[in-house]
Amino acid sequence: MKVLVTGGGGYIGSHCVLALQERGYDVLVIDNLVYGHRDFLTDVLRVNWVQGDINDRALLAEIFTTYKISAVLHFAAYAYVGESVQFPAKYYRNNVGGSLTLLEAMVAHSVPYFIFSSTCATYGIPQVIPIPETHPQQPINPYGKSKLMVEEMLADFEQAYGIRSVIFRYFNAAGADPQARLGEDHNPETHLIPLVFYTALGKRSAISIYGKDYPTPDGTCIRDYIHVMDLATAHVLGLEYLLGGNPSAAFNLGNGNGFSVQQVIDCAQIVCGRQLKVIVTDRRPGDPPILVGSSERARAILGWQPRYCALEQILTDAWRWHQKRHG
Repeated sequence: MKVLVTGGGGYIGSHCVLALQERGYDVLVIDNLVYGHRDFLTDVLRVNWVQGDINDRALLAEIFTTYKISAVLHFAAYAYVGESVQFPAKYYRNNVGGSLTLLEAMVAHSVPYFIFSSTCATYGIPQVIPIPETHPQQPINPYGKSKLMVEEMLADFEQAYGIRSVIFRYFNAAGADPQARLGEDHNPETHLIPLVFYTALGKRSAISIYGKDYPTPDGTCIRDYIHVMDLATAHVLGLEYLLGGNPSAAFNLGNGNGFSVQQVIDCAQIVCGRQLKVIVTDRRPGDPPILVGSSERARAILGWQPRYCALEQILTDAWRWHQKRHG
């Protein structure tokens, strides 16, 4: 069967394409290359792909008319929290408007299954740790709000048009393909692990810790880092869950264990064998002390078994990738 992957040239999307290919699926990618990488698609994945935007109704109609698409995995979104506060229109137009255009095309061409890349940012400030799927969804920035709006659209589209969906709310995606074929390469880069390794490679002078006075064991924020290959595996399982006739569902995807900023930096220095300059600066507004999710539901219902839970494994794979890409 043929599946359409939007944003398949990006970080998480490309790893999911790889997992789908390895599982035997016929994949078609659409990516506008704003953040996606042409070489991921052409040189590594060697996948059939179309350069274009999910807001392009005519292009989507052509794709769905030309190819018999059985399911859509949707990764094409903007995902910078700070940018979403500064430019909310950009986020609502792409993340919400683009998703609506995509869903309308699916309705028009009777495509019944949708896998949605959502985020733990839909929960807002956590009331309990670890965060379950039943936690109130009260996002505090336009990025999180845009993802929640799509989640709400999916419920309405199922009721009206019969499209069934699996929603995955990620925590902190990290790591890289263990064979270093794919990895994280954002521009601009805002994530801790790549910034640490950019520092190790001499592309930055220091790594910053934003606040060391949080109510955590070492004073730095704790986050739930989930290996990108484990994320990819979950998406394949989510697709097969829908194909098996099961009802729509939402799942957290996280490691279930939190690692502090200081722990990440300390472990990264061991992995790369280099001492890094670290600067402690002021807290960033809106950073909760601890963000850790419960992924028990995905384990129980999907049979998901993360393979790369150790922080050292996550960092080792990321370091191998960054050396290859940027060394």
